[in-house]
Amino acid sequence: MQKATIQLETLSCPSCLQKIENAVKGLEGVEKDSVKVMFNSSKVKTTFDSQVISIEDVEKSIKKLGYPVIKSKVSAV
Repeated sequence: MQKATIQLETLSCPSCLQKIENAVKGLEGVEKDSVKVMFNSSKVKTTFDSQVISIEDVEKSIKKLGYPVIKSKVSAV
């Protein structure tokens, strides 16, 4: 398992938070309970199985919603 912190551009509304959270939770290989979207810091934190899904796939799902990803930091759990 790997832990990721994904920095997004500034989030402008609380409903954005919900959209991003639901999209990331819906990905296979992502630990559903680990998904946290921090509105004030515009970050997404999650734990995922790198054997099943890559950080690029997680980023892609967020970008597909229209939220630019600035950078991601991944570390082993």
